[in-house]
Amino acid sequence: MVKIRLKRQGAKKAPYYRVVVADSRSPRDGRNIEELGTYDPMAKPAVIDIDLERAKYWIANGAQPTDTVRGLLKLAEAAKPAEAPKAEEAPAEAPAAE
Repeated sequence: MVKIRLKRQGAKKAPYYRVVVADSRSPRDGRNIEELGTYDPMAKPAVIDIDLERAKYWIANGAQPTDTVRGLLKLAEAAKPAEAPKAEEAPAEAPAAE
C-alpha cells in the first residue's frame, strides 16, 4: 500500500519533516516514491509547504495519507489564497478626446 507520510529530517530536538509518498513497508526515513513538500513545526507559526495538486493526484490513485498528513493537507488547503477568476482588465488609459 502507498502512503503519504512524514519523513523526519533535522537535528535532535529540532525536527523538520518532508511530506513524501512511500510504500508502507519502507522505513520511516527510507526510500520514497515522491516528495510532495515540507513541514517545519519549529517555526512560529509552523511552515507548511505542500504541492496540493500532486497530493490530490496520489490520493485519487489510492495513496492513503496518515492522520497527521491529513491534518496538514487541510491546513495547507485553508491557508492557500482563494484564486478568484481573472476579470478582464480595463485599459490603463482611455484615449483622450480632443
